[in-house]
Amino acid sequence: MTYKAILPLVLAASLSASPIYAEQDTRQLVEFPEMMRTHMLGNMRDHLVAIDEILTHLAADELEKAADVAESRLGFSSLESHGASHIAKFMPESMAEAGTAMHRAASQFARVAQEGEALAAYKKLRDITAACTACHAGYRAM
Repeated sequence: MTYKAILPLVLAASLSASPIYAEQDTRQLVEFPEMMRTHMLGNMRDHLVAIDEILTHLAADELEKAADVAESRLGFSSLESHGASHIAKFMPESMAEAGTAMHRAASQFARVAQEGEALAAYKKLRDITAACTACHAGYRAM
């Protein structure tokens, strides 16, 4: 079996075993005005695309490009373009703190990646995804 043939099976197995997809969703429900919810979910989808682009640049040993994507799309430099201050006021404090942790981690990753040490950059990338994972494990939007 090829990698492309196995991937859907691996993904299906991992999702079915994940506690996030358990029958009873115990994450805190956070209600947003529909326009804000749509905007926030769009931001999160862009965050995933940005992480994918960062990984692509890291794999090509393009640390400066990875740093640029991290800072401009995820780091503190991205807050205004994402409308973060408008969205954050609808979040519980700990949810907003998780978002701030993600943005901080992205800016820290960018600084480390600019130094040119790939292993250190990969280690810092984990801080970004850990913040995302923590928030998604604790909250759901409606």
